[in-house]
Amino acid sequence: MDETMDQEIRQLAFYEVHPEAIVKVLAAVEEFVTEIRLKQPGTLRYEVWQERDNPARFVHLFVFRDAAADQAHSDAAETKKFASILYPACLEPVKFVDYRQVATNAHPFL
Repeated sequence: MDETMDQEIRQLAFYEVHPEAIVKVLAAVEEFVTEIRLKQPGTLRYEVWQERDNPARFVHLFVFRDAAADQAHSDAAETKKFASILYPACLEPVKFVDYRQVATNAHPFL
């Protein structure tokens, strides 16, 4: 693994929302990810997955270039706006878990 990949921050976030909040959260997710794409070049990857069997459960996958990009994401106005919509809709606090990549079949970024 090269030095650049060692600096990257990889994280998953898990949460479940109240069923009546699903539509609102999905709309907020769409807006949030668009803002990340436009304003956060250090966020190399940001995916949101919705569980098929329980659509109130979500997982976010993040890859940040480095700790500075992770901090910039946390401090961004769009992140604070998204959190203000998401957190009150959650059944429990969002669970964030950091990971270290050990293997991938993905092609490197060009």
